[in-house]
Amino acid sequence: MMPNCNSKIHRGGQEAGRRELVSRSLQSAQHCLEDQDFGTAYAHYLLVLNLAPELKTSVKETFQFTLFKWAEELDSLARIQDLFNCYEQALELYPDDEVICNSMGEHLFRMGFRDEAAGYFHKAVKLNPDFADAKENFYRVANWLVERWHFIMLNDTKRNLTYLKAIENAVRSGCKSVLDIGTGTEDRRYPVSQGSVLGPVLFNIFVGDMDSGIECALSKFADDTKLCGSVDTLEGKNAIQRDLDTLVRVSLVVTETVDAGLFGEGIVESLIHAWEHLLLQPKPKNQDFSTGNYGRVIPASATIFGMAIECKEIRRHHRVGMQEIAGVHLSNSVQFFSPTCASAGSEETVEPYTTEKLSRIPGGYIPLTEPCRVMTVDFNNLQELKSLAARKPWKLSLPVIEGGILDAVVVWFVLQLDDEHALSTSPSEETCWEQAVYPVQGLPDYSVKTGDTVLMEVCCQDCYLKIQKISSLPSKCGMDISERDDTLGLGNEAELCDALAGLQTTSKQDGNAQVCVLESTEIALLNNVLYHKCFKAAMDKVLSALNPSKDSQSMDVDGHDSGMNLQENQNKSFLDAAPDPLYVLDVSEGFSILPIIAGKLGPVRAYSSVEKEQHQAALNVISEANHFPKETLEFWLSHLEDESVVLQRPKSDKLWSIIILDVIETSGLIQQEVMEKAAISRCLLHSGGKIFPQYVLVYGMLVESESLLLESAVQGTEPTLGFNIAPFINQFKVPVRVYLDLSTLPCVPLSKPAELLRLDLMNPLLNSSSREVKVEICKSGQVTAIPFWYHIYLDEDHSLNTSDESSHWKQAAVVLDEPLQVQVGDELVLDVQHHKSNICITIRR
Repeated sequence: MMPNCNSKIHRGGQEAGRRELVSRSLQSAQHCLEDQDFGTAYAHYLLVLNLAPELKTSVKETFQFTLFKWAEELDSLARIQDLFNCYEQALELYPDDEVICNSMGEHLFRMGFRDEAAGYFHKAVKLNPDFADAKENFYRVANWLVERWHFIMLNDTKRNLTYLKAIENAVRSGCKSVLDIGTGTEDRRYPVSQGSVLGPVLFNIFVGDMDSGIECALSKFADDTKLCGSVDTLEGKNAIQRDLDTLVRVSLVVTETVDAGLFGEGIVESLIHAWEHLLLQPKPKNQDFSTGNYGRVIPASATIFGMAIECKEIRRHHRVGMQEIAGVHLSNSVQFFSPTCASAGSEETVEPYTTEKLSRIPGGYIPLTEPCRVMTVDFNNLQELKSLAARKPWKLSLPVIEGGILDAVVVWFVLQLDDEHALSTSPSEETCWEQAVYPVQGLPDYSVKTGDTVLMEVCCQDCYLKIQKISSLPSKCGMDISERDDTLGLGNEAELCDALAGLQTTSKQDGNAQVCVLESTEIALLNNVLYHKCFKAAMDKVLSALNPSKDSQSMDVDGHDSGMNLQENQNKSFLDAAPDPLYVLDVSEGFSILPIIAGKLGPVRAYSSVEKEQHQAALNVISEANHFPKETLEFWLSHLEDESVVLQRPKSDKLWSIIILDVIETSGLIQQEVMEKAAISRCLLHSGGKIFPQYVLVYGMLVESESLLLESAVQGTEPTLGFNIAPFINQFKVPVRVYLDLSTLPCVPLSKPAELLRLDLMNPLLNSSSREVKVEICKSGQVTAIPFWYHIYLDEDHSLNTSDESSHWKQAAVVLDEPLQVQVGDELVLDVQHHKSNICITIRR
């Protein structure tokens, strides 16, 4: 009896000691939290939860708070491995905690691990489908992982069916083993190839052939990951796996690793490797495929076409079209370029074109030349593929058939799958592909007349089709293009070289000019005249009210002749005479000249938050060209000890007169944490100071749009040839479609526009994060989506509409899971909710 008794006493002592240790650790953790010693507090909580699992529920919220604070500290110290170790420990204790999963995903996403972040966001949403933060995060990362064109491509029945017929022809002609080379987006749990419908198609064909005793290999490569085809029988899986393990040379490679410029997804490099290591020898010329076992590729070849166009929409996104913006003179010493032009002289491998669906581009386009054949490539010719990258640039000339403004050269191609089947990406075709656009930049004159010639240089370097040194040659130069023997638009090379040498192109412009590379949306913003006029008027109104004597101190410099020095001296005296200048802070994202506009409105210290040195240099040049004293424009980030805390006082004893916030992303979504930023900004304003914009109204309407459905999710099994791909790929669908051009969206409005929501940055009492809106149906049909846009009020007198033709913003739309049938006169109720940057709209009758 004594040993048992001693054992009980011992266990009782252990239990008492455990409880004592847990109690002391909880007290220590609380003290550490009070002292903001989050690391030690976290260690105490780990000990508590390991010793006393029964306390998990009661300490859960405090543990989460401690974890998140400690993780922030580790992140700021760049102790990344320690950060992730903490989250792994936390998830061992709380494996089904959606808040911890979501927070782990946020850290991963910020560090660039988007695939891994998606897994945690997806798990958080599954654990709690109503968790708004996790849903918004998953929607954002889903847009990165599976770009929306995947859905458009998978819904393209013509494209899928044409590939199927070409593959069937090849199999009937004797191809017994096939390799599908794909590239695209891949999450570790959800492999999604760019040609993801082709793998099942191939397997389906071969299952039919297996009845005749042929054992065929199907292998699929996506992002260097070997994947087996999906099979229903163990024997079928074993048969495929045996061939994958041995990977003998195959008789057919199927691929669609092409982008709008044909070569940008790496099709040439992939096929060179395939011919050298994976395919049987190619068929000799004049030899029938049926007479031997040879290798071949689908597509067999491609022909690239090009055409010069006039297009206002492309122009306003790639060329700054004015010398003065809201009274600010843009210096000739600054040259603005979009990234596509800048890539021509860059050593980095940058995509040298942008893409557009020309059939839906706002304002349309005008062809200035006939379509011209740029080049043809034979994918079944290894030597030709190898010679592409080494081929010297060649010249191309296109006769102008319609006078206008030379804005871009656009490119498309015809993909010849085999002798019978082809796919075209022409602007006139209804296709899932867009066209490649090479904007024209850096010319002294962009106008062309009938009879002129558009000249360019073509090459295939860095895995891309490059069209560069685009210029025009007036007909009076005497270059005879009417009697050329060739039909490819190829002029006499020596003659073209001489003509090009005499032209002023980008590389020949003022070598002393400050080059400033802007995103296309930033250039469109500079070209938005109404935007800058409204900001100027609204800022002038605030500054005049705060400084009544401002009118006599305006810095409206016109920069003419001898008045410059006098004006400059006056400006200096204004600042010297004003002991307390007004402070303006612009924290809008990207390149902005609003601080310079503010600087012209009186004795102002204007602060810009631009980060890039090139952008700062350009703003300094513009500021000097407007004869500002050096201290008028300053760069705010250089004044901050902690750049993560942008919103703070200009000086310890000063407040801001104006704070400019970015409220709407160019994508059409509300900026994240904008209301939190507004709350901080209100505390930093001088009496009478304002936040711009002061409030925003969200407008929307009900529409029927098949295009939005096709761009948002795979629609059933018919487009994908009977294969049930939709349940897998549609896990990455998002309810909000962004970067829309509402003016060209194929849709039928079913209601009038209605005000959905108000976001007030100056008066939070007028805010509404959720609202019910009644909408009357004015046309019968099916509601498939709710496009929305914004009216941005700088004040009651000055507002901007993000759906205007000149707007640099795009629009967005909520796409319904299921279309809703409606009749004229029906009244629907929209439940509108705003959370961070996400707008959620549900419909009920």
